[in-house]
Amino acid sequence: MLPGLRTVRLGTKSLLLHKLRSFLTVLGLLFGVASVIAMLAVGEGASFAALEQIKALGPTNLMVRSQKPPETEARSQGSRHQAFAYGLRYEDADRIAALFPHAERVVSVRETPRNLRAGARWSSSIVVGTSPEYLQVANLRVREGRWLSPVDLDRQQNVAVLGPALAAALFPLGNPLGQTVQAGDTRFGVVGVLDEVGREASPGGVPIEQCLFVPITTSRARFGDEVRRRSTGSEERTRVELAEVKLQMRDTAEVLPAARLLERLLDLGARPQDDVVLIVPLELLRQKEATARIFNAVLGSIAVISLLVGGIGIMNVMLATVTERTREIGIRRALGARRAQIVLQFLVETAVLSLAGGLLGVAFGLLVPQVVTAVSDNPTIVRVHHVLLACGISLLVGLGFGLYPAWRAARMDPVEALRHE
Repeated sequence: MLPGLRTVRLGTKSLLLHKLRSFLTVLGLLFGVASVIAMLAVGEGASFAALEQIKALGPTNLMVRSQKPPETEARSQGSRHQAFAYGLRYEDADRIAALFPHAERVVSVRETPRNLRAGARWSSSIVVGTSPEYLQVANLRVREGRWLSPVDLDRQQNVAVLGPALAAALFPLGNPLGQTVQAGDTRFGVVGVLDEVGREASPGGVPIEQCLFVPITTSRARFGDEVRRRSTGSEERTRVELAEVKLQMRDTAEVLPAARLLERLLDLGARPQDDVVLIVPLELLRQKEATARIFNAVLGSIAVISLLVGGIGIMNVMLATVTERTREIGIRRALGARRAQIVLQFLVETAVLSLAGGLLGVAFGLLVPQVVTAVSDNPTIVRVHHVLLACGISLLVGLGFGLYPAWRAARMDPVEALRHE
């Protein structure tokens, strides 16, 4: 038998003499390796989902969005017969389009809350008035039928494209194409259904799956710019011409300069009321990526600490083993075993414990993310380099913490070791 294999066999045999102690030592590394893989998988999945949401908004896009300003004294003392006006105006959209003639696309968006009805079924949703370019800017796909066309805008056609969730709610058993949807007092013919995208129509908006899309000219002609909301004993009237203007640049290098120019154009900090917000997905993406790196580093650090605890357990067990086998060490030294061979014997035992804990930890660590995804529907992503990192740290920790007990065993005086009871 080769000397190396013989050493491994002796080390394994020695560990099996104390099965429970060896098993508990392996458990320490098992949970350490599993926690590294599982925690990094959960962190990676959460980061990926958040980044995909921001990427879906478009890294080359800029969004100027109307927002309702805080309650003011002038507004509270105003007439109930006068609508409260805020947000983007049509002239703002014209100024943006004139300022960026070389932009890929400039899209205006109106959002009108309405109760939608198809036969006996109804749903409360948002009617999004927009133009044909919205499909590319918002990174959408049509599942059935077609999207809005320039002819629809020019003729103010009563045509609509449904989000998939809205189509399922209004037409659960039939094909919505060619059917009619009533929004308020207006009927729209359905010409298309969007594919699922799983994100909001705009920051703070409702999911795209639940929206109804119509030509912006039709939306303005049929619904006007005022929105009335009635509650018990009161009525609120607001006037918002445009909910959002989306600007798509040709390259990411143009995004941040364009954002600074937009801020000056709209005087975001000097408007009479805080009713417009500029959203730059590229900046959000970079901030989220930096946050994700910090988050993963923190999770990894916590998991590595658990590996160190497992390493301390190995050192404790190996020190106890050295004390128990002092006489055996003395006999081996007396028969001619060198110090290097004693060190190697104990390091082999440590390596066997580390390897067993690492392999079992990998299996358990790959199982935990699947359970998390099944239970919570949160995505988890296991990276190969995370598995290799966990195994590598496990082996290094095991050997590192086993080195001192092995060195202590090799430094024993053979005569004193033989006298040990």
